This record gives sequence, C-alpha cells and structure tokens, in this order.
Amino acid sequence: MDRPAEPDLRELMGIIGHDFADPSLLRLALVHRSYQSEHAEPDSNERLEFLGDAVLGWVVADLAFHRLPDDPEGRLSDLRQAVVNTGALADRAREISLGDYVLLGQGESAGGGRDKDSILADSFEAVIGAVYLDGGDAAAAAFVRRMLAASVEDTIPVLDTVDAKTALQELCAAEGLPAPRYDTDGEGPDHDRVFTAEVTVDGRVLGSGTGRTKKSAEQVAARAAIAALSR
Repeated sequence: MDRPAEPDLRELMGIIGHDFADPSLLRLALVHRSYQSEHAEPDSNERLEFLGDAVLGWVVADLAFHRLPDDPEGRLSDLRQAVVNTGALADRAREISLGDYVLLGQGESAGGGRDKDSILADSFEAVIGAVYLDGGDAAAAAFVRRMLAASVEDTIPVLDTVDAKTALQELCAAEGLPAPRYDTDGEGPDHDRVFTAEVTVDGRVLGSGTGRTKKSAEQVAARAAIAALSR
C-alpha cells in the first residue's frame, strides 16, 4: 500500500510555536493507530497521548488554582473538566488545523477522521506529550497556556449556572440545535461510585464530566457544553 505524503513538520512547528530538537517526536504524535496498522509503523501516538493528558491536567489545574484563588475544589474541578473535555480539545485542535497533519489509515481518512472529535483531541494531547519530551515542562506548559488560557476565561462565567442542563437545553433551542443527549455510566462499589457523563448535541460530543452522582456528572458535562457553544 502506497504511503500518503508526509506532513510538513516544519510548518506545524511554526503553528505550534515550538521548534523541535527531535522532529521524530512530533511525527510520532501524528501517527494514528489506523495508520500504524496499515503501514507497519513501530508505534502509534497513544503513549504520547497518555503523557500529554497528564501534562494537560496539571497545567490546567494550575491555571484554575491561580485564576480562582478563593474557590473550593469542586469548582476548580468543574473548570478543568469544562476546558479539557473531548469536544473542547477538538476545537483547540481545529484552531491549529491539526487534522490536516494527522497520519490516518485510508479507511479512517475516507470516513472523515480528520474532523472527528476523538481523533483530534487525542492527537492534540499527543502533541502536548511530544512538546514535553522535547522541550521539558516549561515548553509544554507554555503551549498549553497559549492554547487554553482563553478557554479558561470563557468558561468561568458559566460555572455559576444554577441548572446547567436546563441552560444547555435552552441554549440549544435558541440556536436551532436538537436537544442535548446524555450518556452516563457509573463505576466502582456502591459506597464509592463515580459517574462519568458525556453530552452530545447534533451528533457531536460537546462536554464530559465526572461526579459522585449521575446528576452532578451531567451538570459538569452540561457546563462544559455551554462553554463550548458560547465561544
């Protein structure tokens, strides 16, 4: 099977704002598992995604901690969830046209994978992991702050929404969108159960959240979706 053209890594470095000493790290961040399986690549971007997710979490936690110095842990968690959910990260990836550079298998590419939220969000996290390995924590933190600081500011005003689910439903109606749909699962024993909710609007995941109850998880997800729709 013929290989597709390689992405222009130098161009992407300029967009990212980090000049890689080891460009192979950036290329690896772009290798989706569908491309790996079709072209016998030694690895995909999944390990870098794992690392980038951790880096992203602590940088956004730091942003939230300092931006809301007097707020309780729960509100800081709400802010972080709203900023780093799949839909929000996919939007940040679209801002830098990351989908144009991702290496996909033929089937995934033909099926619209370059604009799929999950692929874009995962690739964005993998790029963060690559920047971290190449330039250290300062470079990675600078990239995350450059990409997400505005999202933090946009999200703070909607954190105080009393009933985020109702507010989201009203926002969707006002914008001519179908009603939001929630997919919520619980894990763990009854005395220590954690719920994870994902909210989809018009076929697109716009927010996710976790909580000790189904209701609280869906409220966090709804706040994230409101923030995404309000940008």
